[in-house]
Amino acid sequence: MTNRLFYIVDVFAEEKYTGNQLAVVRQAGDLSEDDMLRITREMNYSETTFILSDSEREGGYDVRIFTPGGELPFAGHPTLGTAFIIQREIIQQPVDSVRLNLKVGQIPVRIDLDSEGGQTLWMEQVQPVFWETIEPVVIADMLNLDPQAIDERFPVQEVSTGMPTVIVPLKSLEDLKSARVDREKYFQLVGRLEAKSILAFCQETYDPEHDLNVRV
Repeated sequence: MTNRLFYIVDVFAEEKYTGNQLAVVRQAGDLSEDDMLRITREMNYSETTFILSDSEREGGYDVRIFTPGGELPFAGHPTLGTAFIIQREIIQQPVDSVRLNLKVGQIPVRIDLDSEGGQTLWMEQVQPVFWETIEPVVIADMLNLDPQAIDERFPVQEVSTGMPTVIVPLKSLEDLKSARVDREKYFQLVGRLEAKSILAFCQETYDPEHDLNVRV
């Protein structure tokens, strides 16, 4: 296999060696899907992305996202981390936005510069698709929670903006911290759903400046 550049990126991090790790491989257009999967498994992060070319196509950069289990049509922190590498290492000058051509479609990432030269990246995901709603008692049982922990102002529902996920509203931060997945009941649930991920959230947060606290 030909040598090629890759980068290790910490996404959602306030300092080095924190946040969500991501490997980004450049000029990967000649790699087979099997090659990409083998590289991803060697990296052993939750995701590795592959920028197929340093040139744009249809206004965006072709990117594929893999986990050690296979390819994803979309994922959040890989999209942001890869956009950062494209801007810094490929474009190499300030731009307002970068577009990634992913399996789910073209995703624009806006880049805001602050007065000190730092960057904040914002992605615009595809419109959500809403699928099955799930009885609160079923999801509470699967998460080892009392059914009263579910915030019934909102549905428990499968939602996708590229990666189907069961969204679970909880009432308190304590409920969110207490949630523990029962593996047997989890597999029984997701076996009949598109979604394989569970995202639980509550409106109580550690920092009053934040709107939500979330666990996946």
